[in-house]
Amino acid sequence: MTSVRLTDLAHGGGCGCKLAPSVLQRLLADKPAAMPFSQLLVGTESSDDAAVWQVDERTCVIATTDFFMPVVDDPYDFGRIAAANALSDVYAMGGKPIMALAILGMPLANLDVETVRAILAGGEAICADAGIPIAGGHSIDSAEPIYGLAAIGLCAPSDVRRNGGAQVGDALILTKGIGVGIYSAAFKKQALPTDAYAEMLASTTQLNRVGQVLAKDADVHAITDVTGFGLLGHAMEMARASRLRMRIEQAGLPFFSQAEALAEAGYITGASKRNWESYGDAVALPAGLPEWRRALLTDPQTSGGLLVACKAERAEALRAIIEAAGYPRASIIGTVTAGEPGIEVV
Repeated sequence: MTSVRLTDLAHGGGCGCKLAPSVLQRLLADKPAAMPFSQLLVGTESSDDAAVWQVDERTCVIATTDFFMPVVDDPYDFGRIAAANALSDVYAMGGKPIMALAILGMPLANLDVETVRAILAGGEAICADAGIPIAGGHSIDSAEPIYGLAAIGLCAPSDVRRNGGAQVGDALILTKGIGVGIYSAAFKKQALPTDAYAEMLASTTQLNRVGQVLAKDADVHAITDVTGFGLLGHAMEMARASRLRMRIEQAGLPFFSQAEALAEAGYITGASKRNWESYGDAVALPAGLPEWRRALLTDPQTSGGLLVACKAERAEALRAIIEAAGYPRASIIGTVTAGEPGIEVV
């Protein structure tokens, strides 16, 4: 395979490639709601994870797409991470993926065919783990390497979970650790220890399939996945969609083992700063919080965990269910309160 570092061929990587939330809001500001399609249960109205179309009284189709540039150099690992990230949106809506289509853009002047084949093989491996085929796709010759999926899933109408729907008094659960952006920044500068890379890879290639289980529980009121806008950004989307406030407790946050040390050392992505500039005016932080700690809260996550709002009395039982399903960092990280949509960090 090519000796060129995949991350050197891209100006950004993973979900850190996403447009800043403020830019996205301006782009979509004058777009009409996708109505009056009565069967479209979820569209563009609430910055949700995927579109949902109700076919009949028993079945909904979930449709989503996600792709990005390399966050790692190993082509097989890149394919796995990108595929797991794309399927996450189906799980976050409470669905089960049934098939996917590949989205591929490669600078063939700089990458050999075997490298590209390894990227595709990584995506196929994750889809096989999810029990679905990659049934087709589309490819182009592009300036930077791009890979991802368009994913289709199914669920019952009663299992649909949106990023809105949180209720006053709910607890907030996060299913995975935080620190992918910090780790990727260190990786790009060849400063990420081997054990930290393994930690990042294990998290980013883990499917969020527990979303299917959570969506069948009536005490789970809202779900979203935490990706490029960071924990605060996706919690903000939940707050706005639910028209409530989110209280995030720093003591409960499950950071990757070396995330705090690397952040304090300066391994912070540009996307983290753009995220803060996009929504920081609606976030109350503790006085004197160091910038590097704030960066952990806005750190762009690639194939991050699920943020779950649930009935407080069930929170510990649900957290234990999530942990038992294979998510050892699952943590209760805050609560939902009344008030102007926004976030308070304590």
